This record gives sequence, structure tokens and C-alpha cells, in this order.
Amino acid sequence: MKLDRDFYNRDAVTVARELLGKRVVHQEDGICRAGIIVETEAYMGVEDKGAHSYGGRRTPRNEVMYGPPGYSYVYIIYGMYNCLNAVVNEAGTPQGVLIRALEPTEGIDVMAEARFGKASLLTPREMRNLTNGPGKLCGALGLTRAHNGLDLLGDELFITDPLVPFASFEVNAGPRINIDYAEEAVHYPWRFTIQDNPYLSRK
Repeated sequence: MKLDRDFYNRDAVTVARELLGKRVVHQEDGICRAGIIVETEAYMGVEDKGAHSYGGRRTPRNEVMYGPPGYSYVYIIYGMYNCLNAVVNEAGTPQGVLIRALEPTEGIDVMAEARFGKASLLTPREMRNLTNGPGKLCGALGLTRAHNGLDLLGDELFITDPLVPFASFEVNAGPRINIDYAEEAVHYPWRFTIQDNPYLSRK
């Protein structure tokens, strides 16, 4: 079942934690690619120095964050890697959750072709590296800036409960990654991971 609007209409820290174990799905041109969320980061908006909307910053790039909850926010880092976020909290409160890593479950051959140029015979290392980072998972799922602003309650890009109940897991919380510019916000424990999952971007 797809997550509903009310799920996203809460603060980013709550949603980031509860997205763990949920299933991201991208369906396009008859191809389905999906994976279980194993790592997230919360970005709490205008008071969070790590957030694109810190201080009320509003630009064409982050405009979708100011809209209603339950939409995709896809942006590019380092000029080459796409990152998938879910817009959360009520309209006008620009918060988001970065999806940092997935455990791939469906369309793995298609994802492997997109990432490594081969659809089979992946080494264990290649399998672990398929979706264990925000840029990697977007490459595997075929997500680009063209997918920015999609309704996550639609039929192209959405998040659901897992098809098969995901095994119980421990949740770890720690500092977010690659936001050295964010001063004291560097230390906020707003990165959430499924403990010991092999697809985490970092241990």
C-alpha cells in the first residue's frame, strides 16, 4: 500500500526514522525498479543550517520544498549526482528527507545495467555498491532532475510498505554526512540507519 499524504505531513525527523523499511518504487516505460529504504537523513528547514531552505532560502531549485508534503525533491550534487528526497511537513514549512541508501529488491538486472553496464554476474562488492548511496540509488533507479516535483502518491515514483514484511531491525541515529558547512548542525543525530544492513552508504 502506498504511503498516504498524512504520513508525509509530519516533521522530517519523525518521517526519516519511519521511512526505514519502506519500499521505494520507480515505474517507467513498463519497467519496475524498487528497493527497501535502509538509510535516511532528516533536514528540518529554515532553522537547520544543513538544509537547502535554511534561513528561508527559496530558489527555483528548492521551490518544491515549500509546497505540500508527499512530493519528490531531486537535486544534483557535485554537478553530476542526483539525490532523491521526500518533501515533508505542511506547505510553507520546507522540510525534507534524503533517501541515502536502499536494499535492492526488484528490477535488479535493470539497475545493474544502469550502474555497471551489465545485467548479471555481479560480484558481491558490485551488489553491495548498487544502491548504497544517494547518487548510486538514483542512478540505479533511473532518477534525474526530470523526476523532481513528482507526487509520491502517483503511479511513477512512490513509496509503499514492503511487499513482504521486512525483518525486525534496530535503528541507529547519528550525525549526517557531507554537510561540513553546517556548523553546529553537523552534529545533529538526524541520520537514521538499519543497523548492520550491508547496503548502508557508511557503517
